[in-house]
Amino acid sequence: MVLVLFETAAGYALFKAKKGLKLKAEDMHSTFATPELAQEAVKLKGFCKFKNTTDALSSATASIEGKMSKALKKFVQTSIVDKGIQEELAVSDAKLGKVIQSKLGVKCVHDSAVAELMRGVRSQIDNLITGLRTEDLSAMQLGLSHSLSRYKLKFSPDKVDTMIVQAISLLDDLDKELNTYAMRVREWYGWHFPEMGKIVTDNLAYARTVQKMGLRTSCASTDLSDILPEEIEAEVKEAAEISMGTEISENDLMNIQYLAEQVVSISEYRGQLYDYLKNRMNAIAPNLTVMVGEQVGARLIAHSGSLLNLAKHPASTVQILGAEKALFRALKTKSDTPKYGLLYHASVVGQSQPKNKGKMSRVLAAKAVLMARFDAFAEEPNMEIGLEYRGKVDARQRQLEGIETSVFKGGSKPGPAKVAAPATPKAYATDGDSTIGGGDAKKKSKKDKKDKESKKSSKGDKDEKKKSKKDKKDKEQSKKRKAEDDADEGADKKEKKKKSKKAKKE
Repeated sequence: MVLVLFETAAGYALFKAKKGLKLKAEDMHSTFATPELAQEAVKLKGFCKFKNTTDALSSATASIEGKMSKALKKFVQTSIVDKGIQEELAVSDAKLGKVIQSKLGVKCVHDSAVAELMRGVRSQIDNLITGLRTEDLSAMQLGLSHSLSRYKLKFSPDKVDTMIVQAISLLDDLDKELNTYAMRVREWYGWHFPEMGKIVTDNLAYARTVQKMGLRTSCASTDLSDILPEEIEAEVKEAAEISMGTEISENDLMNIQYLAEQVVSISEYRGQLYDYLKNRMNAIAPNLTVMVGEQVGARLIAHSGSLLNLAKHPASTVQILGAEKALFRALKTKSDTPKYGLLYHASVVGQSQPKNKGKMSRVLAAKAVLMARFDAFAEEPNMEIGLEYRGKVDARQRQLEGIETSVFKGGSKPGPAKVAAPATPKAYATDGDSTIGGGDAKKKSKKDKKDKESKKSSKGDKDEKKKSKKDKKDKEQSKKRKAEDDADEGADKKEKKKKSKKAKKE
């Protein structure tokens, strides 16, 4: 015989199964097919009613967490332990069974057959518990479900990822404002002390130096050791003595210092906000944080809308989150699609070689989706799985870099050897068949070659000689023509001079 502990929205019920009841999944459907068969299979032995909704809520939350509430402990103690019953107790949760067995010494059972037994009892619960109407039970179930939802929202604020979305958006806005304000301070104070802009590169240190030093004339008497290192402080004081900046009034300096104070206060608030974001990410998505970092993980959650929406995305979508414009532009122009979006800022992708960035972003996207699903749907997520999969991602990165940089022994990569194509067969030499007069034939062939070469060279020499003779004749003819032309021009000039002289005399 087996005892069955069943929990309803109205209270705890203890049933006793009849002798010979087979706890098999195949027989449960026929056993609880009708109310009469169900009443023959199990009988109610005890019932513990909840006093109010608060009592029902506390018992339900304890059962979800695998704990035993005070009401359940008292009910099992009075119904089983005090009466000395030695039968096994069938429970719906294995964790709850272990707690009951360890604290009260009652042997508990939970397997697939017990789950089917609970399913059959649930289908006929109205007929098994006398005095409980279906309308009242449904109303109790609805009220308990609403109370349980409100309890989870109220007492589990770590699961609310809206704060992450707001925090990362504010962090990005603060970064933009800080850059704008810091550049304005540098440009404004640079008219008075332009040399300090190149010496002090950190924006926060620059703003604190301006706030503490004031005019550059008081730089020598101002102690800046708590803001700047000794070397940079010495360079600033040397530059202040020979500065080429213009003079400013006290009113101008006061406004510059007000702006520098804003830069310092915003920087401090940004640090506090980053710590808050880090703690919130470690509480809500610890495995995703281990995989991609706090800021990249928060941006993925903000871009998706929530951690649950991110967990529903496939890995191919997560890989290009943040690069939607580039994706649609590539689809429109039929060019290459982007390989990464927000994941480009992750350390794994940033440290990879340019050739391997696409592969590493694909691997990281697949693992990041797994971590997001584990964080979203696990009851108590921990960082062990995240650390394990992060090790696999790092191993893949080392493998890719090793393939790209290693040189295999033997001068070739492992794999099937390539078979060289057969060369075209040469013509069969018939001269090598005869052994008689073979040397004479070779000598004749050599002589023939020499005669042909000598004939070609003689022809070439004759052609060159003919060309040289023609060139000489052409040069001589051109010289004669030039001389005749010069003589004709001289005669024409003489005639013109004579005519001009005659004309003058006349």
